[in-house]
Amino acid sequence: MTTHRIQRILVTGGAGFLGSHLCERLVSQGHDVICLDNFFTSQKANVAHLLCHPNFELVRHDVTQPIWLEVDEIYNLACPAAPGHYQFNPIKTTKTSVMGAINVLGMAKRCRAKVLQASTSEVYGDPEVHPQPESYRGSVNPIGPRACYDEGKRAAETLFMDYYRMNGVNVRIVRIFNTYGPRMHPFDGRVVSNFIRQALAGEDITIFGDGSQTRSFCYRDDLIEGMIRMMNAPDAFCGPVNLGNPDEFTIKELAELVIELTEAKSKLVYEPLPTDDPTRRQPDISLALQQLQWQPTIRLRDGLKRTIDWFRSIEIEEYRPPTPNY
Repeated sequence: MTTHRIQRILVTGGAGFLGSHLCERLVSQGHDVICLDNFFTSQKANVAHLLCHPNFELVRHDVTQPIWLEVDEIYNLACPAAPGHYQFNPIKTTKTSVMGAINVLGMAKRCRAKVLQASTSEVYGDPEVHPQPESYRGSVNPIGPRACYDEGKRAAETLFMDYYRMNGVNVRIVRIFNTYGPRMHPFDGRVVSNFIRQALAGEDITIFGDGSQTRSFCYRDDLIEGMIRMMNAPDAFCGPVNLGNPDEFTIKELAELVIELTEAKSKLVYEPLPTDDPTRRQPDISLALQQLQWQPTIRLRDGLKRTIDWFRSIEIEEYRPPTPNY
């Protein structure tokens, strides 16, 4: 199956931060795109500019409920991904991961469609192996406050592999590491959006812990390119595959870079580290390089500049915190 053939593609969570950019790319390639979203943490504004395209449809629907569509490919991105969002209703978060996976896999089986699961680096938990290769099975607390997301995504991977083994469904699994860029929800509670929002408002920047914990930040365009390459990879390779930027930064370094780029006068203030917050996170992307010829190309400094420009361009008052826990 070649990339230039027009496909009918479903993107669940398609109005979200990553989903909206994926829809944009697929629409520009001429595919017929169905964006499915319940708008729990996403914004209709993210895809409003696509509504005039005849090859784009927007459907308000919750992926935990079955839906009957005829498609060639499915990108399953539906799930709150920021801790403040997924912990707001943890039972619903688990249902979204598990029942959502069952519903898209059932559709893929019936339609003989390819289906890609947007999994997460959170399946590795607070890792004891560094950097994290796909072979590492993780260190996850199954009863902690983050488990609804961590274990929900792990269960979804289980379902994908069982549908592959038992029913021959054409599946692909990508494990997404920290990603940032324009259209991040300003109140999603992630470090990049928190730091930029605080710096632009002239507020002090809040760091949880001592700032020595590390993350690896991948710009959204690089990430979307990796997902599309995975969907178009040979059927023999179903993953899982890590997608993320292997450059590791401490949270304090990120905060200082945001202050520099925004020219803010913000000071750093420190709060206690939340329960089960990973201390180190860095992807081993050798498998993505080998199988997909993929690696990030956009440096953190450059990606942050673009993200800060976008934050300056929006009316922050139009983005209410979607939950009280931001």
